[in-house]
Amino acid sequence: MTNSLRLALLCALVSLPSAARAQAALRLEGTCEKLVIGTQDLSKACSNVLTNAVSRNRTSFDFTTADGQTLSFSGNGAQQEATEETDPLQPINVVTTGKDGAPILAIGACRFSTPEPGRTAITCEASAADGRPFAGTFVTAAKAAAGAPAAAPPR
Repeated sequence: MTNSLRLALLCALVSLPSAARAQAALRLEGTCEKLVIGTQDLSKACSNVLTNAVSRNRTSFDFTTADGQTLSFSGNGAQQEATEETDPLQPINVVTTGKDGAPILAIGACRFSTPEPGRTAITCEASAADGRPFAGTFVTAAKAAAGAPAAAPPR
């Protein structure tokens, strides 16, 4: 992707009103196992709620801490409602730190584990051009697709 295309994408993201960016949101509850913003390891303060928001063809995964710090991974893709049926890879090209932080061009991906009984993991990793790492891992209860048969109880 050329730098001018990246700049155009960044400008488009910044210029959208907040309401237009969050057309739909899904709140996932579970366990935040990892949260890294640059040199800060915030894993111990990470909230046990992950938000997946979608607007048109962009989706984001938003990690938060108990003291209000945030890290959002954003890229092209659909909302992840049925974790058993998602694409295994969600490309990431922008991260945002803080509530009013400026978007940072970063390249990476969010990956979805093969669901196990009662759980699935979402792992996001991206690196900024200056090498700053951003990472988050969240484990949540697997959600059955609408109309899917209920899982059999463990024996």
